[in-house]
Amino acid sequence: MSVKIKTVVKQLPKYSRTTEEILPFLDAWLLGQEDRFIRKVKKIFEGAAVDKRYSIMDPIEVFTKTSFEERNDIYIREVIDLGEKVLLKALQKANWKPEDLDYIITVSCTGIMIPSLDAYLINTLNLRQDIVRLPVTEMGCAAGISGIIYAKNFLQANPGKRAAVIAVESPTATFQLDDFSMANIVSAAIFGDGAACALLSSHEEDEGPEILAEEMYHFYDAIHMMGFRLTNSGLQMILDIEVPEKIATHFPAIIHPFLEKNNLKIEDIDHLIFHPGGKKIIQIVEELFSDLGKNIDETKEVLRLYGNMSSATVLYVLERIMDSNPKKGSKGLLLSFGPGFSAQRVLLQF
Repeated sequence: MSVKIKTVVKQLPKYSRTTEEILPFLDAWLLGQEDRFIRKVKKIFEGAAVDKRYSIMDPIEVFTKTSFEERNDIYIREVIDLGEKVLLKALQKANWKPEDLDYIITVSCTGIMIPSLDAYLINTLNLRQDIVRLPVTEMGCAAGISGIIYAKNFLQANPGKRAAVIAVESPTATFQLDDFSMANIVSAAIFGDGAACALLSSHEEDEGPEILAEEMYHFYDAIHMMGFRLTNSGLQMILDIEVPEKIATHFPAIIHPFLEKNNLKIEDIDHLIFHPGGKKIIQIVEELFSDLGKNIDETKEVLRLYGNMSSATVLYVLERIMDSNPKKGSKGLLLSFGPGFSAQRVLLQF
């Protein structure tokens, strides 16, 4: 039974600022710090390859000291709003009704809410009372593809069903005002907020790229490299400086055996749909693939336009690829990394 991705759409929050517009906020935030340190922080923002970032909060709110409770309340309110909008937009694009969904997966790691987003969507959109729910909360940037993998397995086991994967993230809600560590600064420079929704189907009549294969890859002894630490002031970013190099070291083992299992080589892949984790990671992946005549131009463009929106970001790249009307029979490789440390891969045929 084949499973296809019917459609992918995005939804952006209401606030946005260019990098140039953010610099004055940095001046106020870094007041009292050494001039050399201030210049270094600004250089990180200016060199992050991110032209614009969207946020669920006005920048004044982001750079205002608030409690974890206050900021998390904003997260809950805005995540519900973005989740509803992006799911409705996807359903309309697919010409589906809310009651057509059999399975709903919601993905977010940048705040805490119980009940999870899916419960709110069931009520606000009158989804079916027997819909199967799965909230995914602790897989970070990899979770967008994780959700697709879980949906694919459910649909493959249940022919004639439909699923929604909704990723809504607000990394700016995790910004720590009193934390001047490189992890907090780099994450503020590369991350932005956003939402995306992918609809998948095992209905014979539904069209879209077919999922040929999927697989996860788990790094040993790398738990410390990425994640969040729950503090009194909120979720504090953990981002090891060695992450890009760790990915580069494992890249051959992540890519080639997976493709070989499907009787393919990297030369057979037409579209690299790569999660834009940050400028350094993109540069490493480009170097690895440039000799093979492959590019990740769409990944770079998503990073430039929106920043890294954690789990939702790779779906922005997938949307751009799908909307470009890929050649029938061409193949794509979805790839993202997340805490654990892990890599998620999905092989598509358009």
